[in-house]
Amino acid sequence: MRAISRVADVSINTVTKLLVDAGEACAAYHHETVRDVECRKVQCDETWSFCYAKQKNVAHATAAPERAGDVWTWTAIDADHKMILAYEVGDRSGATAIEFMDDLRGRLANHVQLTTDGHKAYLEAVEGAFGGYVDYAQLVKLYGEAGGKSSEQRYSPAECTGIRKRTVEGRPDPAHISTSYVERSNLTMRMGMRRFTRLTNAFSKKIENHLHMLSLFFVHYNFVRVHKSLRMTPAMAAGVADTLHDMEWIVGLIDARMPEPNRPGPRPRMGGRPRKSK
Repeated sequence: MRAISRVADVSINTVTKLLVDAGEACAAYHHETVRDVECRKVQCDETWSFCYAKQKNVAHATAAPERAGDVWTWTAIDADHKMILAYEVGDRSGATAIEFMDDLRGRLANHVQLTTDGHKAYLEAVEGAFGGYVDYAQLVKLYGEAGGKSSEQRYSPAECTGIRKRTVEGRPDPAHISTSYVERSNLTMRMGMRRFTRLTNAFSKKIENHLHMLSLFFVHYNFVRVHKSLRMTPAMAAGVADTLHDMEWIVGLIDARMPEPNRPGPRPRMGGRPRKSK
């Protein structure tokens, strides 16, 4: 953001305000547009980041805001069309899972096969949102200890030694019980948003700005960015949009939400009798 302010020769507050306006406009557009989506397979996952400070350092941080610490971004992706259907930002609790699944259910138009990881919070959330109207399965990954030196153990994930597919509800097709696409989208998020890059100082300082960045990213991903394998945007592949949009279109979303400028009216006439000219 500071680099952009220097290149454009504007205040960083101007850049911040523009991103806030863009986030609000994109969040509203996603909420209103991504509705009644027809799809067959949905995959869900949650990815970690943090705001202001990592959770273990919040207690000793100076002037930490109320929602500082670990932040989890829950996402649902259409496995066929690669479209992000719903997202939720919060902790990893059951309450956030319920809000996330309720939002996802309201955006689907038909019966789907749903796959998540083995996180227990999904069980109650899926049951409450879908009832029995879903083919739901969990893909549980089994991990072993990370080998190698201590530094390798610190920065490398544990080795996946196997998986277990578990049917929870309905009759999900075992061949399509997978979380590969949503996990790949997590990598796309980390590569596309500097705030998600690990071991840097580019993390969000305010949770509100974190939400604005996610809203902007997901609208760009769904409606502007051409997916390499689809050769069109995910929104076009899912039938939500029929036009390839660009960044000027996103600017138009921002402008459409701006209030009309106050135009000066006619100047009022002064009271009393007009003065005679000499």
